[in-house]
Amino acid sequence: MTLQINVPPAATNPRLTGLPVAIIGAGPVGLAAAAELLERGQSVVVLEAGQRAGASIERWGHTHFFSPWEYVVNDAATRLLEQHGWEAPEAAKNPSGAEFLRDYLLPLAQTPELEAVIRYGTRVTGVSKEGMDRTRSAGRSRAPFQLQLSECCGQRTLNARAVIDASGTFEQPNSILSSGLSITDAAAEARILGALPDVLGADRERFAGRHTVVVGAGHSAANTLLKLANLVRANDGTRVTWVVRSARPTRVYGSAADELEARGKLGTDLQALVRDGVIELVDSFEIDHARVAGDQLHLAGRRRGAGFTLAADQAVAATGFRPELGFLRETRLAMDDVVEAPRALAGLIDPNLHSCGSVEPHGVAELAHPDANLYIAGMKSYGRAPTFLLLTGYEQVRSIAADLAGNHEAARLVQLVLPETGVCSTDADGGCCS
Repeated sequence: MTLQINVPPAATNPRLTGLPVAIIGAGPVGLAAAAELLERGQSVVVLEAGQRAGASIERWGHTHFFSPWEYVVNDAATRLLEQHGWEAPEAAKNPSGAEFLRDYLLPLAQTPELEAVIRYGTRVTGVSKEGMDRTRSAGRSRAPFQLQLSECCGQRTLNARAVIDASGTFEQPNSILSSGLSITDAAAEARILGALPDVLGADRERFAGRHTVVVGAGHSAANTLLKLANLVRANDGTRVTWVVRSARPTRVYGSAADELEARGKLGTDLQALVRDGVIELVDSFEIDHARVAGDQLHLAGRRRGAGFTLAADQAVAATGFRPELGFLRETRLAMDDVVEAPRALAGLIDPNLHSCGSVEPHGVAELAHPDANLYIAGMKSYGRAPTFLLLTGYEQVRSIAADLAGNHEAARLVQLVLPETGVCSTDADGGCCS
């Protein structure tokens, strides 16, 4: 069954006339893309697998952004909200995920303009060109995209003149194994929690009085470690071990020169906890296996050239995320082999190469693929790189929207000023986290 959406003509190609731009994901970047396009008179449909906007953010709503409000809202979205009486939160305050949803993203999704175009409970399971798989070339540029949708009432297809995939990466966490492979021991997997658990709230009983290993060298790890340190101070037997693959956690420690105060404080507070022995740091540990023996989770591998095993009650995988590209398999993508980001963007964000807390301005040109008018935006556009800020995604979709609206010059006048981390490192372990 094909889902019909009645929209005014949007292109001169008769096969594309009347078709919307399909946006995958009703997170902050997806809704920003919709706001940017609607502001330019373009027709859109937003396809969201969850039952409301920001479904992934709900899972870490207890965690605060290290960016203040001024860096986490989109300009076009703000203009739309203000038409309906919205008042912006205090610009310098750092919201929690829950506050971000309550005070910005959900009101945005509930504006009449966006409410009319969002389809909840709709998961995109495939994207192709109508009537042709990725091997067919004749007439390809004139064919609309066809999206395969899974909904409560069954399967449908939807045709679109363009596709913006802003579905994020939160549902695809990286493994704690140095190989990147999944853990096959079911008992061990059950002892490993995903990133950003609610340590001091809903998940407190799982951590209090137990030994937890946190694996990862990014800000998700730092957030969890700082909360676990509160339990350690309660003297209830809680132990915390922090495992990183690098020789030193330079990136997460950050710098006093960080222009985002909360991000800088995150690193300095964590460094003090390690120095004071509240958190035990195990560096240079490459985990090869995870298994349960007795009543303990055993993480085994190599450390500084020798075999090493660490036993604990449980672990938290704060090892980052990866993009789900399977449903785009029948489209033609130009993706980097290492970072799994659009090829032209990868060199700007590759943590093995990128040495400072800034990202060069980029937009539609860097995000383009062989199938024209197909874009991966937001966190997913960064592939496995950990350097994403919402400001980056907002500028991406502003550029894409301008291009789809026919203003190609404005689309290529990209401007992106990100707050510096104060961290510069030329080694792979240092990387950056803007």
